[in-house]
Amino acid sequence: MDINELVAEIKKYNPASDGELIKRAYRYAADAHGTQIRYSGEPYIKHPLAVAEILAMLQLDDITIVAGLLHDVIEDTNITSFNIIKEFGEEVALLVDGVTKLGKLEYKSREEQQVENLRKMFIAMAKDIRVILIKLADRLHNMRTLRYHQSEKRQKEIAEETLEIFAPLAHRLGIFKIKWELEDLSLRYLEPEKYYSLVDQISAKRAEREQFIEEICQTINEKLEAVDIKGDVTGRPKSFYSIYRKMINQNKELSEIYDLMAVRVIVDSVKDCYGVLGIIHTLWKPIPGRFKDYIAMPKQNMYQSIHTTVIGNNGEPFEIQIRTWDMHRTSEYGIAAHWRYKEGRSGDKEFEKKLTWLRGMLEWQQDLKDATEFMESIKVDLFVDSVYVFTPQGDVVELPAGAVPLDFAYRVHTQVGHQCIGAKINGKIVPLDYQLSNGDIVEILTMKGRGPSQDWLKIVKTSQAKSRIRQWFKKEKREDNILRGKEILEKEIKKYGQDTGYFFKAERLAEAAKKFNYQSGDDLLVAVGDGIISPLQVLTKIKEDFRKDKELAAPLPEMKPWAESGKPSQGIIVRGIDNAMVRFSRCCKPLPGDPIVGYITRGRGVSIHRADCPNVLHAHQQEQERLIEVEWDQKEQGLFQVEIEAIALDRPRLAMDVMSAIADTKTTINSVHARATKNKHASVNVKMEIKSLDHLEYIMNKVKRLKDILEVKRVTPSGNTDL
Repeated sequence: MDINELVAEIKKYNPASDGELIKRAYRYAADAHGTQIRYSGEPYIKHPLAVAEILAMLQLDDITIVAGLLHDVIEDTNITSFNIIKEFGEEVALLVDGVTKLGKLEYKSREEQQVENLRKMFIAMAKDIRVILIKLADRLHNMRTLRYHQSEKRQKEIAEETLEIFAPLAHRLGIFKIKWELEDLSLRYLEPEKYYSLVDQISAKRAEREQFIEEICQTINEKLEAVDIKGDVTGRPKSFYSIYRKMINQNKELSEIYDLMAVRVIVDSVKDCYGVLGIIHTLWKPIPGRFKDYIAMPKQNMYQSIHTTVIGNNGEPFEIQIRTWDMHRTSEYGIAAHWRYKEGRSGDKEFEKKLTWLRGMLEWQQDLKDATEFMESIKVDLFVDSVYVFTPQGDVVELPAGAVPLDFAYRVHTQVGHQCIGAKINGKIVPLDYQLSNGDIVEILTMKGRGPSQDWLKIVKTSQAKSRIRQWFKKEKREDNILRGKEILEKEIKKYGQDTGYFFKAERLAEAAKKFNYQSGDDLLVAVGDGIISPLQVLTKIKEDFRKDKELAAPLPEMKPWAESGKPSQGIIVRGIDNAMVRFSRCCKPLPGDPIVGYITRGRGVSIHRADCPNVLHAHQQEQERLIEVEWDQKEQGLFQVEIEAIALDRPRLAMDVMSAIADTKTTINSVHARATKNKHASVNVKMEIKSLDHLEYIMNKVKRLKDILEVKRVTPSGNTDL
């Protein structure tokens, strides 16, 4: 087909089509691609022309046809989006850009590049569904010409991606005409021996099957004429891939598969559909459990039809599909059959409702950074098999096969999901991991104030539910870290006798946040609470403007974060005594920054303890006169040995990861002791040299962020009183 034949074909379904615009787009693409050729040796322009032909087969509007002709010019030539806007307008440019791959960026792997291209495509198609229609046409023609690709490995990779992503997308959009061809072509390259064997076997039986179906069609036609129902009765061979899947799933040979063809009856009205169904069931005996009424309960991709499988006179089962002409058009062309732009409408609420699953994909994909997880989530959302369940009010909800009550709860509303404490299926209480079946009536039991459990992520099937659960925990963790960061910062401010109100003013925190490249003061508090930034670093940044501000009651002492300073002080000033002999207790091992108190020993000078040391608290009751006020001397600096214990879920490399996290802070490790404990837990004890309490808190927060860590605590030695 040349460009003139294409324009003539478009005029058949759209007499108002702008043929000159389409021809101009063709000439523009031909000039842009110039002498480029495809693997087949044909001029490159043959590909966009073929894509436009497929779009015309779907009877799409002029803008989509033009974008189809231009879909590769940005990616493969020197043409830019600005050039497209200038020549054909923003609408065409947006469609072309949506199909264009992110080929000029560098990625760690081919899989990462594939994911980012899919991300871009999904975002674009959520704005305008025509993007995916062009992409499906592009992929279909590429699959038709895949035999020219020189690399057999690349052929299999493209076929696998087509089978896992694009064929299911065509299914979700209801474009079965493209879906079936994509599946068959993919099977041809993924399982060539099985594919060609299947083709040969089916061809050998074709005459016999066609005669069988012809007799059935004749019988139905005679009955329809008798009751004055106008209908078109035809036989349709099932796709090779659907037969192959049935053989795999049922573990059968082709000779054991009888319904290789389906009979399709197309009538004028819904009333006639049910009339035909009654006739069919009087002619042949229906097989229990093989009747599906997609007219009463349409699929999410808008597909409507009645399917029933019956036993023929010779004992062979065969399937009959009954639908109206409008339903048939939808089954062939899917969402393209309801295209609102072509019909001249600015909006269609029903059309938008059909695309809610697509809009939802954008909400969760932004949370998934891991390429493998993103790909698996896409495959779940595009999964072909579905279950249809009911709300207590009788509304139908479609969910992927294997979905559980929690998936239903999150489909109803996010808060219903968060507050779910149980479920009733058909009036009976079931566990939350119960797999839903077609026709189940689902009632969700909720309780205000409840939140999701981490275990739910292992139970739910839909990406929507997983996304909502992750967002809840992310928000909860953020709020906890804001509070923790505020407490840590407040404690540090009070240590220097400063006014907390001055520091916590919104504009002051916001200004400090900018210096750390955070968006807001809350983001900065989260970083402090999570141990990413020490409180001293924050105060030092705020301190830079202190002397210019009259609100400050007293100047702030010189403060520097431990990581940027020299060795912190290890000296002690004893109130009222010069040159006192001082020793640090072994029972609580105080660090610079700990509140401390001195104890006057008999002949061994002043023993320095943490203020919360149990021995000091005991001495306060028995020998209060021996306690003396002491403070850290900021001028002297040194190193202190301290021990921490990390408790975690037992796993390989746990001790190595803990040591690595500590080593990253340039801290000297003196000893490590790791052991497995009960309940599949493990503990790792590390003795190291610390400069200050801030230094210790920083390290502990680093360790807390490791995978499977449950708790990190400072170890206080037992058995030493040092009084």
